[in-house]
Amino acid sequence: MSVMKRLSMIFKSKANKALDKMEDPRETLDYSYQRQLELLQKVRRGVADVATSRKRVELQINQAEAEAAKREQQAKAALSSGREDLAREALARRSTIQTQVADLRIQYNNLQGEEEKLTLASQRLQAKVDSFRTRKETIKATYTAAEAQTRINEAFSGISEEMGDVGLAIQRAEDKTAQMQARAGAIDELLASGALDDFTGQRDDIQAELDRMGTSNIELEIAKMKAELGQAPAPKSAIEQGQPATQQQHTQQVRQPGEAQ
Repeated sequence: MSVMKRLSMIFKSKANKALDKMEDPRETLDYSYQRQLELLQKVRRGVADVATSRKRVELQINQAEAEAAKREQQAKAALSSGREDLAREALARRSTIQTQVADLRIQYNNLQGEEEKLTLASQRLQAKVDSFRTRKETIKATYTAAEAQTRINEAFSGISEEMGDVGLAIQRAEDKTAQMQARAGAIDELLASGALDDFTGQRDDIQAELDRMGTSNIELEIAKMKAELGQAPAPKSAIEQGQPATQQQHTQQVRQPGEAQ
């Protein structure tokens, strides 16, 4: 296949696809219906023209018959007057008129038959046009519904794809949020345990001492539990006074020599 033929085939293929996209079946149906109405109008005009011609011939027949009757009366009047020559002339003219009437009747019958055929054709065409109009509207309604359904399906399809991306984004956001929460919780625990120094504000020595006392109170509770279990004597005076054991030992160490132990 030559290059030109291939290019021509490609061009025609693309042109057909473009035409398919541009073509709206509803517009095509409306155009076809309009063409049928135009043809129906032409047939009706033809029926009207034939009917007019038939009526004209009918008037000519009536006039010719009236003329023939007149010539017959003239022939009778001429014979009554003894003018046989005039009577013959009148009868000759009547004969010519009668011949014309016969021709006119043949033409009239032909026109009448043509008018009946065209009238029947017009009625049949009218029925077909009416049927086509009903079918056209049904097809248009079905096409419109299918078009709307296609748009809805395409919209749902697009939403489904977008929702899939949104779902992934939500999952990533939830994972990142969980990581941040876990990290924040771990930092809070490290700060509470003292593993990390809090540099966000100035250090408070009073609060630090209270925190250490809280830890000593734990040691005091341990010693008390051991005493209850009989494992070791409890520092009674320290327990009653609520002082930490470490503080009591420190007090004993700072006594002056010679004091009662």
